[in-house]
Amino acid sequence: MAFNAQSDGRFVGRDHELKTLEYHASLGKFQMVVVYGRRRVGKTALIAKFCEDRRVLWFTAKEQSAAVNLREFSRTILRFFGETAFAGGFASWDAALEFIAGKAESETDEPFVFVFDEFPYAAAAEPGLPSIMQIAIDHRFRSTNMMMILCGSNEGFMEGKVLGYKSPLYGRRNAQIHLMPFDVIDACKMLPPRTGWLEKVQYYAVLGGTPYYLEQIDPNLTFRQNIQTRCFSQSGILYEEPMMLLRQELREPALYGSILDALGAGRTRPKEIGEYAGVEQNSVGSYLKTLEHLGLVERLVPFGEDPKHSRKGLWKLKDPFFAYWYRFVGPVTSSIDMGLGAMSSASGTSGPVFDTYVGQQFEDMCAQWIVRQCAAGMIDFLPTQIGKWWGNDPIAREQTDIDVVMGDTANHRVLLGECKWRERFNETDAIDKLKARSPLISMKGDRVYYLFSKHPTSHITRAKHEGPDLHFVDAPEMLEPAKTTD
Repeated sequence: MAFNAQSDGRFVGRDHELKTLEYHASLGKFQMVVVYGRRRVGKTALIAKFCEDRRVLWFTAKEQSAAVNLREFSRTILRFFGETAFAGGFASWDAALEFIAGKAESETDEPFVFVFDEFPYAAAAEPGLPSIMQIAIDHRFRSTNMMMILCGSNEGFMEGKVLGYKSPLYGRRNAQIHLMPFDVIDACKMLPPRTGWLEKVQYYAVLGGTPYYLEQIDPNLTFRQNIQTRCFSQSGILYEEPMMLLRQELREPALYGSILDALGAGRTRPKEIGEYAGVEQNSVGSYLKTLEHLGLVERLVPFGEDPKHSRKGLWKLKDPFFAYWYRFVGPVTSSIDMGLGAMSSASGTSGPVFDTYVGQQFEDMCAQWIVRQCAAGMIDFLPTQIGKWWGNDPIAREQTDIDVVMGDTANHRVLLGECKWRERFNETDAIDKLKARSPLISMKGDRVYYLFSKHPTSHITRAKHEGPDLHFVDAPEMLEPAKTTD
C-alpha cells in the first residue's frame, strides 16, 4: 500500500486525522469510522499509516459483480484468519460478516482493524449491502472491540448511502473523516528536498494539494519539464485526469466538462457559463452545485454579503489543478494530440499569462498561511469569517477589491490583506490603498493589515510602516518550515 510520502519515505501531514483514528482505536470497544474523499487524495495512505503496527483485515472492493467481490472478500477473510477448512468461501455477505464478528468476539485479547476499502463498488453491485452491514453491526459487531473503517472515493455515495439519514447505516458511525487535499504548507513537504520557494509556489498553483499529483514530480526534471511531460503529453499521467474523475463521480461527464471549460475560459456567472457550455440557464445552477459538492468549484460573494441572497456571487474553479488544467491544458488538447505538447506548454509554465494565474492562486495560499499561523498561535486572531471583497469604492470612484478579508467576531477585529505577486511594486502606495479600503468592509472592529509579496519588502518600507497593526510577509517566509506547525 503506497503512502503519501516525500522521496525519503516519510509520511506527510494528516496529524489531525491520525489522532482521530488513534483515539477511537484506544477506546477498547467497537468503533466504526467512515473515511471518504475524492480519488487520489490519500485515503488509502492515511489508513495504511494508521494500521502500520496493527493487525488489519483489509479488503478492497472492485468494479465487478457482487459474486466476484464476495469470492475475493471470502479469500481475504480466510487468509487473514488462517482458515483452510472451507476454501470455497462464504455463501453470502451475511455469512462473511458473521464469521468476522465471531472471530472478533473470540480474539478479544488481540483486537484487529477491519478495513472495507472502496465500499461503494461493493454496494453498487450488491445494493442490499448497507442493510446487511447495519444488521451485522447492530447484532454482532457492537459486542466486540473491533474497529471498522469504511472507506470510499465516491463522495456522493458515501454521504448519501453511508452517512445520510436515509441510509441503513445512519447513526452507526462513531466518527467520519472527509479527507481533503493538502494546503500549500503540507503540499510543499511532498516536493523534492531541493525545491526552491518559487517552484514551490508554482507547483502548488499547478498541482494543488492532491498527494497523488505531487508524487508524480521527478526531482531530476525542472518545473517546466515536469509539467510538460505530465500534463501536456498524450501519455502524461495527468493529461486525462480531470475527465477520469468526472467519469467516476458523475453520470454526464462531458456536460460537466463543458461547464468546467467555461469556468476555465473566465466565465463566472451562471448565464454566461450556460451560454458557453451549451447548457440551459435553468439547469446550470444544479450542475454547478454538484461540482461544488465535489470541491472542484466554489461560489464567492463579497465578504460580508449573505451568500443566499447576494446577487454579486461569482463562480470559480476551486481546486488548483482543475483551475490550471482547464485554463492551460484543456484549450490546447488538439495540439497536444498532434504531438505539439512541448510548444503548447510554453504559456502554461512561464510568461505573463502564467504569472497572472500564479498570482491568483497566491491569494489563496496567503489565506491558508494566515489560518495556519492562527491555529499555531503565531497570530492572535480567531478567523470566524474568511473571504475576499470586491465592488465599488465610492470615494475613489472605481471598482476595487481586497484580496484577503478575515473577521474575528469574538474579539471584534478585522484582518485585511493585499497580495502582490510581482517582481516590484510601490510598497507605500499598496499600504496606503489597503488602509484606504478599510471602510469598504462593514464589519466593525479594529483593523489589522497584512501585505504579502513575492519578494521581501525593502528595509526602508518596513522601518517606515511596520507596527502592531501592519505586517509584511513574503513568499519565501511563508514557506519557511519554522513559521508553521503540522
